[in-house]
Amino acid sequence: MRILGIETSCDETGVAIYDDEKGLLSHQLYSQVKLHADYGGVVPELASRDHVKKTIPLIKEALKEADLTSDDIDGIAYTAGPGLVGALLVGATIGRSIAYAWGVPAVPVHHMEGHLLAPMLEDNPPPFPFVALLVSGGHTMLVEVKGIGEYQILGESIDDAAGEAFDKTAKLMGLDYPGGPLLSRLAEMGTPGRFKFPRPMTDRPGLDMSFSGLKTFAANTISANDNDDQTRADIAYAFQEAVCATLAIKCKRALLQTGMKRIVIAGGVSANKQLRVELEALAKKMGGEVYYPRTEFCTDNGAMIAYAGMQRLKNGETSDLGVKAQPRWPIDQLKPIAD
Repeated sequence: MRILGIETSCDETGVAIYDDEKGLLSHQLYSQVKLHADYGGVVPELASRDHVKKTIPLIKEALKEADLTSDDIDGIAYTAGPGLVGALLVGATIGRSIAYAWGVPAVPVHHMEGHLLAPMLEDNPPPFPFVALLVSGGHTMLVEVKGIGEYQILGESIDDAAGEAFDKTAKLMGLDYPGGPLLSRLAEMGTPGRFKFPRPMTDRPGLDMSFSGLKTFAANTISANDNDDQTRADIAYAFQEAVCATLAIKCKRALLQTGMKRIVIAGGVSANKQLRVELEALAKKMGGEVYYPRTEFCTDNGAMIAYAGMQRLKNGETSDLGVKAQPRWPIDQLKPIAD
């Protein structure tokens, strides 16, 4: 079975083809970073228009890369939510339409389930069950995962997601959009210990998180100090250290609460080197294992949607001819996949 996956939830257009026997056959990705850079953030209308321009050409490129034609495709998977409603509708409309034209089934895919399953694309995929830390620009949550579709949210951010906090703090520091990766690179030149940021909500029980206060703390620290290059690097280091330490503390609690030893991190922020170091150290100390996708599959991509769609189609799930998008779609509302 070969599935073509389409991802258009925000500011990346991703298309990929996944074969259940041969694995990933092709992977095409277009980033809209330059388009939104002048605005300091994603402009939804511009994102939707660009998906309209890029999705069909990327589908053609994915087929060409895999040396396939439309006759070789057995199903279409498209991101139906959560995300920007206009952007989602582009992918949903194109996905549902070409499925009808090619005479194959189509299935809507949950964007965060795609991220959660992205490590399954690797040579050493995590076995079930595990705790998943889904950490991106729009979402930060801890999920108990017993199987595909068997998800229980253990805790989540009550305000800014971790990735959003990275980007907002980077903007306060005068870094270009998207600022999160730039802040992380700046932090590599920082001096450990010069600044100490709080670890929010770690002094109380529970697995919920909050990162908006760190942004405020960073703003106050920036205004109270000289804005020279080394100071900016030191602030970036302290901010990143606080976010990663907070996430590690919450992950440890989740592992202890569930009795599990495996943890999966996925989403854009899972590419952060410091976070990986923290969680690998945690897993080693607890006698467990940590899994994450390769860097190119941490951000939004079509490969994860094709893989997740494959699992859903094999479970007998398909969409009708209606085009639907769910900008808000809790992951724990998904149906479990039958054994």
